Amino acid sequence: MVGKYPVITLCGSTHFKDEFMEAQKRLTLEGNIVISVGLFGHTGDQEVWENMDEGTLTDTKEMIDDMHKRKIDMADGIYVINVGGYIGESTSSEIEYAKKYGKTVTYLEAISHH
Repeated sequence: MVGKYPVITLCGSTHFKDEFMEAQKRLTLEGNIVISVGLFGHTGDQEVWENMDEGTLTDTKEMIDDMHKRKIDMADGIYVINVGGYIGESTSSEIEYAKKYGKTVTYLEAISHH
């Protein structure tokens, strides 16, 4: 079994920092290699954005979104941190992307189909 660990990329709003950390620990202990977000833009990494002008900010956010798609490329599947059922725009596009490329998609909370 050594060397053949499934790779899982975490997706979701960076508002849910605690849940990301929790999922990262749990999935790692379950024998997965976990790829997480590079920074929590909504909670706690404000200093990253503070001195950027509008153009740099836009380019940086685009770069981070694109990097996350590359992280999905590297993974066998994604794990969606959908606290309270919340799935934002970026996360939705990441889920579509993952499905398009045949990745498994697992959710923290069961999806209710209304």
